[in-house]
Amino acid sequence: MLIKPLTNATPAPFRHTWEGLANVDQFRWLVRADMQDQLALARRELGTRHVRAVGMLDDEMRVMTPDPTRWRDTNKFSPEPNWQMVTHVVERLLGIGINPMITTCFMPTALAAGAKTVFETKSNISLPTDWAEWRKLVRSLAAHLVRHFGAEVVRDFYFEVWNEPNLQDGFFAGTRNDFFRLYRETVSEIKSVDAALRVGGPSTARAEWIPEFLEFCRAENIGPDYLVGHVYNNDSDSKPLSPFDGPQEDLVSKSPNFAAGVIRGTRRLLDTAGFRGEVHWNEWGRSWFPCEPARESANEAAFIVKTMAEVSQCADRFAYWCLSDIYNQAGYGNSAFHGNYGLLSLHGLRKPGYLAHQLLGRLGDARIPVECEGADALNNAVATLGENGGSVLVYRYSAEDSPSVERGRVVVEMPAGWRPAALFRVTSAENNILHAWREAGAPKYLRTDALAALKSQNTLAATTAFTFDGTRVAFELERPGIALLEMNGARLS
Repeated sequence: MLIKPLTNATPAPFRHTWEGLANVDQFRWLVRADMQDQLALARRELGTRHVRAVGMLDDEMRVMTPDPTRWRDTNKFSPEPNWQMVTHVVERLLGIGINPMITTCFMPTALAAGAKTVFETKSNISLPTDWAEWRKLVRSLAAHLVRHFGAEVVRDFYFEVWNEPNLQDGFFAGTRNDFFRLYRETVSEIKSVDAALRVGGPSTARAEWIPEFLEFCRAENIGPDYLVGHVYNNDSDSKPLSPFDGPQEDLVSKSPNFAAGVIRGTRRLLDTAGFRGEVHWNEWGRSWFPCEPARESANEAAFIVKTMAEVSQCADRFAYWCLSDIYNQAGYGNSAFHGNYGLLSLHGLRKPGYLAHQLLGRLGDARIPVECEGADALNNAVATLGENGGSVLVYRYSAEDSPSVERGRVVVEMPAGWRPAALFRVTSAENNILHAWREAGAPKYLRTDALAALKSQNTLAATTAFTFDGTRVAFELERPGIALLEMNGARLS
């Protein structure tokens, strides 16, 4: 692959939309010190400023509990709002410089009209049995946050109404109209506390219901302040409701370009509709499968870079699902690595997908085009300019389920007077903690000394395995894999 950054071209702004927002499985995990440590790491290394987690209103967060001081009063032993655990979590988050995304789900059992649940944690997905009680709970939550933390602080939060309501009997036991009512009732209570609080939705899988949602919100004059969609590259191709922009052959879940097509299609739809607010993809990834070893490979890193290279400018926030393997929607992890969603392992070890985010974060804020001989839909590069020079991020992705490792050579033509500063690669072995873990015998349980040894190998390391003849830099790069070449030179205008 021969890459030539076109430094004489006019640069385009390049927003780092993959930074800022991180996902955690469920709100219950945010009480853990190790989860807080992982979030602090993401703040330092990935620029995380907000965290999203479903289940803030689950029974385990004790948000609807009897008053323990009235334990003898059997006739008045009724649940009432209790924000002690929520307050504890938000205080810890703010202490490490991260704001919460307030997800108003799922339904506390005390308010639930039905018994349908989801996940191993039995989160209730029913509508409220009494809408007045639901409004009271939501208003109590918003009022408590403003009173306890101050309006200026809470205005930096995001409020998200429910999670994937279009997956009916999956995450929501109601119809689309039921969700629209839930949205209206929830927004009205939050805004009654402070009209400046930011509320959004519909947080639908495959970005479904968005035209209908916008029409409903406009008719009701209730925003949204920001729009939310979710997409995974292997989402069902039997659903005709997703916005899509791309060739017909990509409108299938086995295409490596499916997620990018949904994201582009949604952007086009919103532009046509005149929506000017923030757009969040606050769940996205290559696969929605709860356990998939390929997610912990260099190919996942290549998919992340490929997708962000193609569509990162189509929205304001992209939050990969998810940050951590501290997770139990389908069961709690039974091994140090087990193919779970996290960019970080149970023990906070950085997987290849995490390093992909780190390398994306090292790119500049202005993008320039590249000429790339040998490029195709799966193998290409991004070039940017920054304050001290430029960067070229190369990705080599494989659409195979279990790709074999292929060796390849990359050559980058340097702008006149520029020199290579650093080269980073993520491959089957290089900057790949899974390789080190397997070399150590792939232990399910990590002893303290074994974990310390893995952590010592788990920082992003540069390589000197390249040549420079004064005009070109050449290096080897496996497929699948990614590489970032940083170059020193005066920023070009």
